Amino acid sequence: MYRDDYDRGYGRERSEEDIYSKPVKAGKRTYFFDVKSTKGNKDYYITITESRRKVERDGRFTYEKSKIFLYKEDFDKFAEGLQDAVDYLRKNFLKDEPEEISPEE
Repeated sequence: MYRDDYDRGYGRERSEEDIYSKPVKAGKRTYFFDVKSTKGNKDYYITITESRRKVERDGRFTYEKSKIFLYKEDFDKFAEGLQDAVDYLRKNFLKDEPEEISPEE
């Protein structure tokens, strides 16, 4: 369950299918990496949700969400494709920019 859902009164108890959630704030967006199980806990998958906060004309905040379902048979290919795209972008377009250093380092 996402914070904006609680703020709007849509809070609910965590379901049995929800196992782990890692929110990553990135500017105006928040990405949620959620590990879930199928009914009966027989299989596992990941959902990646992008949540973007928008201001309506009347000043209220709303959230637009986009979601990807990633199944275990695709984990390695997805991770490899993502890493290849990030590496290509860094090598060809972000050469002069310093790499971000995480606070833990």
